[in-house]
Amino acid sequence: MGLGKVAVVGVLAALPVSRSTAADEPPQWSLGLATRKDRAAEVMASDESRPVETWATLFNVHTAEAVPLSSSEPNLERFSDALADRFTGARIALDARLLELLRQVALRNPGARIELVSGYRSPKFNEMLRKKGHRVASHSQHSLGHAVDFRVIGLTPGEMKKVLLGLGWEGGIGQYDGWTDRFVHADVGPKRAWYER
Repeated sequence: MGLGKVAVVGVLAALPVSRSTAADEPPQWSLGLATRKDRAAEVMASDESRPVETWATLFNVHTAEAVPLSSSEPNLERFSDALADRFTGARIALDARLLELLRQVALRNPGARIELVSGYRSPKFNEMLRKKGHRVASHSQHSLGHAVDFRVIGLTPGEMKKVLLGLGWEGGIGQYDGWTDRFVHADVGPKRAWYER
């Protein structure tokens, strides 16, 4: 062995030797905390990768925007955005009961296309419609964010009204059965019903 190799071996032999001890090993959790934490991470990862079941599609007839409807989507903010005033672009938070109503309609009509005809209407737009001869209330529930007009493709307005009544809807229900406008109106105001051709 050469002198250089002897020096290296001597230096290595002089270094302290470290051995693994029980204190160096990872702790074993007697309460199963690590297991629960790992399981929670697995569940979260599987939830993120699992597709959300879509019950129906909300389709805004004025903007052609399609929004999936399920137990978790859209959220109320997204729903309110989709039904913003089509004339001014203004929006307010719509009543959450309207979104829940559409979810219940979707559950009874799986895979349906629910066309959104009107949601929030600013007082300015509402008044403009009145001046043009449309039959809209001067103090419309739409201007409060308390109403939605919609149709379910494949159902007549009369059938849609029956669905709302079958759900026990406690607000206003309007049936519009004209040649050009075929939809139902639902609002969270006092219980009442009307029919217009």
